[in-house]
Amino acid sequence: MSSSTPKIEDDMREKIISQPDVILEDRDLMRALIAANEKTMGGNIVDLRGIAMERLEARLDRLEDTHRSVIAAAYDNLAGTNQVHRAILRMLDPVEFEGFLHDLGGEVADILRVDAVRLVLETEAETEGDANIARLGDVLSTAAPGFVEDYLTGGRNIPQRQVTLRQVQGGGSVVYGEDADWIRSEACLKLDFGAGRLPGLLVMGAEDPHQFTPQQGTDLLTFFAGVFERAMRRWLA
Repeated sequence: MSSSTPKIEDDMREKIISQPDVILEDRDLMRALIAANEKTMGGNIVDLRGIAMERLEARLDRLEDTHRSVIAAAYDNLAGTNQVHRAILRMLDPVEFEGFLHDLGGEVADILRVDAVRLVLETEAETEGDANIARLGDVLSTAAPGFVEDYLTGGRNIPQRQVTLRQVQGGGSVVYGEDADWIRSEACLKLDFGAGRLPGLLVMGAEDPHQFTPQQGTDLLTFFAGVFERAMRRWLA
């Protein structure tokens, strides 16, 4: 009398025996086998091995998600590092101060993918009507002593960081001029030009409100600020 239980064809059976890892590594196939085993056991039996398997699968899914997130973050960090390095090399190319500033608002801004770059220098001198500053007005502006601190803190008693990332509802007109209305986020880099000199501020503005937020890391921009300070000291010497 023939058995009613279906049998695996010999060639398939031999493949499974010779390569069991193929089945073990196939998650969908293993689920099907476990489900079939549970059916034969009946509904009144608790299969602890099946429960353990489900928990291990859930843990594996979480580990895979974390792994993908870590890899994505590493690629983003590498891309950001390369971006800042290219911007620094371009920033250091000019041999004249005017070219240095024009490149800052042009090619350097393009490399960094920001919509505006502005340099604010504190000064006690009267600069209104200064032809040199007017010629660089799309990048450079001057302000009275204390402006940098007020701009970064908004007049509040809070610590000042070298790099401040934040969302804004229109940047300050002293910084961005006519472009202030459409700036929605900014990176503010406080500049130290050395003993006896007033501070400065390098600001990168973006139309995208999510381009700069307080939750982002600041290591690369801190490095950029350090290089920029040293370049400016050369021009101010």
